[in-house]
Amino acid sequence: MIRLRDIRFHYGSRYIFDGLNMDIEPGDRIGLLGANGCGKTTLCHIIMGLLTPESGDVEILGKKRMKEHDFADIRGKVGFLFQDSDDQLFCPTVIEDVAFGPLNLGQSADEARRTVSKTLESLKLTGFEERITYKLSGGEKRLVSLSTVLAMQPEFLILDEPTTGLDEKTTHRLIEILSESNLGYMIISHDRDFIKRTVNKLFQMTNGQISPADWTSLEM
Repeated sequence: MIRLRDIRFHYGSRYIFDGLNMDIEPGDRIGLLGANGCGKTTLCHIIMGLLTPESGDVEILGKKRMKEHDFADIRGKVGFLFQDSDDQLFCPTVIEDVAFGPLNLGQSADEARRTVSKTLESLKLTGFEERITYKLSGGEKRLVSLSTVLAMQPEFLILDEPTTGLDEKTTHRLIEILSESNLGYMIISHDRDFIKRTVNKLFQMTNGQISPADWTSLEM
């Protein structure tokens, strides 16, 4: 699904990654742990083509991705949930936000409307279609943001701190959604209980490198 080889990336004089390698297989459900500022979100942005490494190879779905058009080809297949929902929701209403991706993938207006209805129903958000996005609660924004990703019918998800701002009920609902899906995903989170209940592989980012983590680290 995703292969990173010898990725080097720096901010100013500080190298965040200096030879990072990672392999993600279809169906993997990965939890990625790491201290604040270690580069977890930067890694997501490199995979999605939002940041360009100084050197190294980004291979997704068997093809090297180097330029913007290479990544545009996979953004419907690898869904990315931003850490901040306000970075993801930019249309006036929920239906417009959720329909945006399907329409850009070539669905007709009627097809996109059906996709929106089905996606919102799956997340128990039926009736949200005409809600004003900026008036939603933090938890509602999070689920609507996830709807915009799932509406594009991705093959893999990358979720950056998905439980931030969620209450216990909404967090439990998100766990159910992920458990019931047939998608692989990578979750970046400081919520160790959430990680423990949603992933089957665990990794740690330390000093710009990714290595397998001990499951006992979730008890710390």
